[in-house]
Amino acid sequence: MKTPFVTKSKIDEITSIYPTPFHLYDEKGIRDNAKELHRAFEWNPSFKEYFAIKATPNPVILKILKEEGCGVDCSSLTELMMAEAVGFSGDEIMFSSNATPEEEFIYAKKLNAIINLDDYSHIDFLIKYTGVPEIICLRYNPGGNFVINNQIMDTPSEAKYGLTREQLFNGYAKLKKMGVKRFGLHSFLASNTLTDEYYPALAKMLFETAVQLQNDTGVKLDFINLSGGIGIPYKPDDKPNNIAVIGRAIQKIFDEILVPHGMGSLAIYTELGRFMLGPYGCLVSKVLHKKDIYKQYIGLDACAANLMRPAMYKAYHHISISGKEDAVCDHTYDVTGSLCENNDKFAIDRMLPEVNIGDILIIHDTGAHGYSMGYNYNGKLRSAEILLKATGDFSLIRRAETPADYFSTLHVTGYTFP
Repeated sequence: MKTPFVTKSKIDEITSIYPTPFHLYDEKGIRDNAKELHRAFEWNPSFKEYFAIKATPNPVILKILKEEGCGVDCSSLTELMMAEAVGFSGDEIMFSSNATPEEEFIYAKKLNAIINLDDYSHIDFLIKYTGVPEIICLRYNPGGNFVINNQIMDTPSEAKYGLTREQLFNGYAKLKKMGVKRFGLHSFLASNTLTDEYYPALAKMLFETAVQLQNDTGVKLDFINLSGGIGIPYKPDDKPNNIAVIGRAIQKIFDEILVPHGMGSLAIYTELGRFMLGPYGCLVSKVLHKKDIYKQYIGLDACAANLMRPAMYKAYHHISISGKEDAVCDHTYDVTGSLCENNDKFAIDRMLPEVNIGDILIIHDTGAHGYSMGYNYNGKLRSAEILLKATGDFSLIRRAETPADYFSTLHVTGYTFP
């Protein structure tokens, strides 16, 4: 079983002030995890984690990570704006986007962010609007299948991201000729992996590419960004990744491949979202109804608008009942929201203790790609976000939407909304 990071007494205290549903984040867990990541890569003096803002776009969360030495990965104009508001600038920001409008490149250049280009044609597009940067990064897509120990982890050839190998090498040669002084390499080949072998296998491929790149073009990389892909144990019996083991394995490959070629000063970057925040957030929701037809249904005040992953990916999120964490799971339920969509289910045929109307359910591991993937279908309003501080206190870090928020973007006359 999974144990919530928040006690029933604290949940009762929070819900006495803030109505459900809401996303709750664990400051202590976030800070401890960031420290553990940095310890795993302390062998690389220039190591930097660029937290993927898309996973949890809240400035209070970003400030915590900034205090722990992290940078940020941005992929849109508003994410760049949020990074700037929190105080990130220069090489604290990695801008990785695709099908990018010129105004976003211009804004990234204004912040002196490291721009990570997703396509060969973006080289001329970028320089047309921003001029030649001092530093640039290119995103590599090797194509085919990405295989570890005969197991296909993902299929890069089906992904819309990145440059082919030929484009990659031609791109660096072109940029060097244009006057770019410093270079980085980036790649993302699999998502939510639960194996300590993924990151080292990716690192090996990129390290070998870096050596070949130096030999063929004379371009010596300043950094390699391993991007994201390290997963979290959503299910109770999933084995978590060991970031210390991963770090040591990458160090060994680094010493074997890069150091003999005079590349021992190359910096390692990561771009983690799920690993950094996923386990340190939960969706807190109240049981409104019980329905008994062909199956037994539990109806919550939360829905897929608050957490899309189960409906979109059929993703598993563990569910605890506050105060019944140790009770026997002897009832079978579908746990649902109220959208007019039959896939609005947080769990199907889930074994739980007996659930009663008014119970508080804790849906685990929503700290990344939880609130951020919310939407307003059916006129549903996105929930609040609350931080459980390391001190044990809590604070509202985003209020819940109101009907006024929902109607505020309408540009019509002759209608009066409540």
